Parts: sequence; C-alpha cells; structure tokens
Amino acid sequence: YNALLLQARDKILQTGTDNKMYIFSMLTRLRQICCHPKLYIDDYDGDSAKLSLTKNIIHDAINANHRILIFSQFTSMLDLLDATLTEKGIMHFKLTGSTPSEERFRLVDEFNKNTDIKVFLISLKAGGTGLNLVGADTVIHYDPWWNFSAESQASDRVHRIGQERN
Repeated sequence: YNALLLQARDKILQTGTDNKMYIFSMLTRLRQICCHPKLYIDDYDGDSAKLSLTKNIIHDAINANHRILIFSQFTSMLDLLDATLTEKGIMHFKLTGSTPSEERFRLVDEFNKNTDIKVFLISLKAGGTGLNLVGADTVIHYDPWWNFSAESQASDRVHRIGQERN
C-alpha cells in the first residue's frame, strides 16, 4: 500500500493534478489493496488483515444465530469471499450484476426463507435497489463506496416491512 501510495504521489507531483483519471484510478487501486492485496497484485500469496477480521465477524455472527449480507463494490472481492465461505463449508449465495433477473429473485426468496443459508454476498451496485432481504439481520460493507446514499440504500434491503429481527 505504502509503495503504491508513494509511487502515485510522485507521479502526481511530477505531472501536476490535471490528470484526474490517473488520480481516480490510483485511489481505486489503493482501495483494492485495502480490501485484499490480491485484487491488485495478481501473484500475491499472503493474507489480508481485513479478510481475516471479516472471517472472525462472520464466524461470531453465525454462532450467535445471525444471518449476514456482505456488500462489496469489487466483484473480485466477492469471489475471494465466496471461495473462503465455500472452504469453511458456510452456505451462502452471491449476487452480482451478471446474475440474471429471474435468478436474483429466486436467490432472494430462497435466502429469506432458508435459514441454513447464513451469508449473502452482493455487489453493491447490483444489490442497491429493488431487493427485499429481510432474512438477514447483519449488514457488512466490506469496502465503503464513494456514494454514501447508495451504501445506505443497500443497507436498507434488510430494513423492510416484514423484518422481525433487530
């Protein structure tokens, strides 16, 4: 993270701040590294403190009989979480922008009814509108998004008419 930050800072200082696309792309890369270095460094073979903490939160929440929505802006992060949950034998669903509409509604309905499915991984953009996910009672935003309103709207998927849990 620090190496990429210094590299970006040096380039910005050399070229000036006119290159807004470069600045935006570097901010995105830094955010990816914060999620998990593997999102930016293809051959990265280490762990991620953020992923380790998320695993602990998921474990504790499931043991306390909670069901969880996990939102991420990065579908590649959802893929890493998907692999982690599969490895741990935790039943879960994943919904991204490439999930067909009919499948989305089937997954949402199944998640709300089937208490064996403990976690629902959702792309923030795909899950921000039109979904009623009252089967969950815990929301994790793995990586905060640029738009707080979109993030709040995604969290509101849980707080709907029919929600019976805090």
